[in-house]
Amino acid sequence: MTAIISSHRRLWAVALVFVTLTLVYVLLIRPWHLRWGASDAELVMSLPGDSLLPEDSIVSTRALTIHAPASEVWLWLNQIGQERAGFYSYDWLENLFLARMNNADRIVPELQGLQVGDRVSYMGDGPEGTYAHVDMIEPGRYFSMGGWTFSLQPVDGQTTRFIVRYPSPGIKTLGDRLYYYPIFEPAHFVMESGMMMGIKHRAESAFRGGL
Repeated sequence: MTAIISSHRRLWAVALVFVTLTLVYVLLIRPWHLRWGASDAELVMSLPGDSLLPEDSIVSTRALTIHAPASEVWLWLNQIGQERAGFYSYDWLENLFLARMNNADRIVPELQGLQVGDRVSYMGDGPEGTYAHVDMIEPGRYFSMGGWTFSLQPVDGQTTRFIVRYPSPGIKTLGDRLYYYPIFEPAHFVMESGMMMGIKHRAESAFRGGL
């Protein structure tokens, strides 16, 4: 009888820990990472790619300050993509999933000149869904792929706000929820914030003459 009571207590303890962690994530961590670094104004700011956002999408808006001119930051952003200069994030983590990512630490002249219709891949030779095409672009300011918008907002001659807005497809089934909330959404935050910090580091270092 004592063993049964002890077992029930352990189950209740595990359930309590699970519920507590879930509430902490839902109430504190998730709202923070969906708007990581973004001000209230940036959160509701209209971006060119907003017209491409699916109606039922879950949207994140993230931002950070880069101490370099927008024209310098654009050089790094303009060559993004697995088949180009990489995504400047955690390539060791991406390569665990066979992305074959190789992040550049220099501006590659032949990779400049991103245009509407150009393909941007997330992994090497991946199937549909592992790449996107540029839908709209204004060189030096922004480009968008299916609503995933990368925007540079000049603050002054030496400072830029880098804003990234990302739409996730609507969650329709239980399977969608089990994949999206505990797996995809946190993983995407880790990789996207890593990409943003990777661009910040490269742009600032290059601007100061370090790269």
